[in-house]
Amino acid sequence: MLSQSQLDDYERDGYVVVENLVPTDEVLIPLKAEYTDRLRTLCRRWAKERRIPAASACGDFSEMIMTAVQFGVDYFQPLDISLPTGTIDKTTPFHAGPAVFDLLTNRHLLDAVESLLGPELTSNPIQHVRIKPPENVLTGRENRPHIVATDWHQDRGVTLEEADQSNMVTVWMAVTDATEHNGCLRAIPGSHKNDMLTHCPASGQLHIPANTFDESQAEALPVHAGGAVLFHPNTIHSSLSNDSDKIRWSFDLRYTVTGDPTGRAFFPSFIARSRSNPAQELTSAHAWRQMWEDARDRLANEGPVNIHRWEKDGVVCA
Repeated sequence: MLSQSQLDDYERDGYVVVENLVPTDEVLIPLKAEYTDRLRTLCRRWAKERRIPAASACGDFSEMIMTAVQFGVDYFQPLDISLPTGTIDKTTPFHAGPAVFDLLTNRHLLDAVESLLGPELTSNPIQHVRIKPPENVLTGRENRPHIVATDWHQDRGVTLEEADQSNMVTVWMAVTDATEHNGCLRAIPGSHKNDMLTHCPASGQLHIPANTFDESQAEALPVHAGGAVLFHPNTIHSSLSNDSDKIRWSFDLRYTVTGDPTGRAFFPSFIARSRSNPAQELTSAHAWRQMWEDARDRLANEGPVNIHRWEKDGVVCA
């Protein structure tokens, strides 16, 4: 559980940095092993298809990511823990492995979230992996927020209107150390006390126009691997550029009070903790993956998926 001091920080600022939230041996080592196996399988397929050199399928995790970037192969969606926006078909890739499920349901992480939301917690499907290469190796065409620096936004802004009153918390979990040099988060303290601002969909990212808030108030939020930043859905935040020579890796996880709309009802949520009825908790990683596979099959027959409410022609976006 969070300490009173940490709760006070969250109430005042709209975020709190929690170091050593999850154990390395229990969470991070299995996650890294699972993702390395997944990426190596992908690289072998890409090599067989002659999209990357055959030798590149034998490197370590970071080397394989850098090879995918070098040869223009999209590694993000096959490694992501959610389906994408737009058109989905029955072969759209995603990753819902047991080590990811163990992260989503880790008792230490859920204890921290329970401190903020209470004892009935739903894992919200607005979730992503963020494996960000050094920005100097990326092409100018790449502007997805999961790969390059993320523009200023509020997490409430990436939900649909149904979740405007939902009680929600984001857990930004660091798999590698996040520093100001390699692209840690930054946030505007106290911004959660204000209403949601208009977001503009442009250049591949939703963003809040710079003239609607004071960016000079921003604070950088570095955190070590295994730690996390927990923040309110109205907190204005972004990430810095990865100006290092190594990848920066994190997960974006969200939790909602059970019964509140998630803001993305067409994707599967599940009860991660229930003090009143523990039998409701999902405990099977296989069942979780099946929920995503079922959603993919259903959405493949329903047309493009829209994940936000904003239009390009908003007054402040002109």
